[in-house]
Amino acid sequence: SSQVATDKVAGKLSSTLSWVKNTVSHTVSQMASQVASPSASLHTTSSSTTLSTPALSPSSPTQLSPDDLELLAKLEEQNRLLETDSKSLRSVNGSRRNSGSSLVSSSSASSNLSHLEEDSWILWGRIVNEWEDVRKKKEKQVKELVRKGIPHHFRAIVWQLLCSAQSMPIKDQYSELLKMTSPCEKLIRRDIARTYPEHDFFKEKDSLGQEVLFNVMKAYSLVDREVGYCQGSAFIVGLLLMQMPEEEAFCVFVKLMQDYRLRELFKPSMAELGLCMYQFECMIQEHLPELYVHFQSQSFHTSMYASSWFLTIFLTTFPLPIATRIFDIFMSEGLEIVFRIGLALLQMNQAELLQLDMEGMLQHFQKVIPHQFDSGPDKLIQASYQVKYNAKKMKKLEKEYTTIKTKEMEEQVEIKRLRTENRLLKQRIETLEKESASLADRLIQHKCSSRYSEDFVLQLEKELVQARLSEAESHCALKEM
Repeated sequence: SSQVATDKVAGKLSSTLSWVKNTVSHTVSQMASQVASPSASLHTTSSSTTLSTPALSPSSPTQLSPDDLELLAKLEEQNRLLETDSKSLRSVNGSRRNSGSSLVSSSSASSNLSHLEEDSWILWGRIVNEWEDVRKKKEKQVKELVRKGIPHHFRAIVWQLLCSAQSMPIKDQYSELLKMTSPCEKLIRRDIARTYPEHDFFKEKDSLGQEVLFNVMKAYSLVDREVGYCQGSAFIVGLLLMQMPEEEAFCVFVKLMQDYRLRELFKPSMAELGLCMYQFECMIQEHLPELYVHFQSQSFHTSMYASSWFLTIFLTTFPLPIATRIFDIFMSEGLEIVFRIGLALLQMNQAELLQLDMEGMLQHFQKVIPHQFDSGPDKLIQASYQVKYNAKKMKKLEKEYTTIKTKEMEEQVEIKRLRTENRLLKQRIETLEKESASLADRLIQHKCSSRYSEDFVLQLEKELVQARLSEAESHCALKEM
């Protein structure tokens, strides 16, 4: 029977599971306090998933044993049952929250789901235990599994493995960084209250959640002073803190900033965000030309609705369970998933958007789209992988954008030079005008003075003539005498 096969495989892997359970003990302990409320729980309907790819056998990385084949077939069947039994899923999740520490609830309303969760633990235990070998030889299969959902209690470990953050030297500096003072502290404090304000871990002022969030953001602002702190990054750190302790969250965040293009997104210039907007707009123009024309006619710029998608990886768009599933894929595949999900959303909402003006479209993006997938993100994720994403074309668009920006910068330099030259010419003209006015005043004064001199000379000449006449008369009078 299928149960016998499962028990047989589980027996062979008992040592693996023991290692995994010890490794994830800190994660389980942390999450036990959060699963008491629905808002703190990040369980999704697809955390345990169908396994259409080959199982990862410790004894033979490239061959499947008969037991593994039987296990995979069983998982396929159980996943099919799961997809048609959402009520059972909710019942089991509730049972697990009430039971506390049990990994597979014995009081579950669905034994099928219990077996599926157990099988998922076995498979992910193999993956974690032999990560280096699995990542090299079965990268494609791992990506497929991640797309279908990482089991909740494995998420912290798998995220660290996906970004290679599990053994970073910077972790040892974390406690020292917390003793230092950051120039960004006031900004960080201001934004903490706006980060997941409805989540139990963060909503209380000066709570443990807010304190560790402040610590991680402060530590990073000291490590990377060029970026410092950027609003929006706190949502990513907050999600990490829901899964793992603050030291591990800090290391993962550093890796995301360095290796996942987030640092370029969060730089003060936000040049990378401009590139993403350009690439995404070109994708809309190619795949959804009618919607592109409509956006242009309404002056509805891409940044008005899509910038937060890239800056927070949809964490401020969708409810946490859905956003976390998307973040799983982001950890595995990078920003490509943001382009895919974004275009899939536009495709699925194109008919409604074409009927709306700018204000209506803004409302649709803010109020309607976030709740379209409350039942689960599988449909959206499947649609996103129907999107034609060409990595080579994206590189070409990046070169185009760089060329455009370089030309714009050159034009800006030339414009700045011309403006400086124009300013200097204006200053010279003003100086010349002042000198001209001064010369005009002096000329007028000179003319007035010259006219006065001419009158004075004439008067003197008249007096001289009169004096000479008087002298002549006197001379004549003397002669007569």
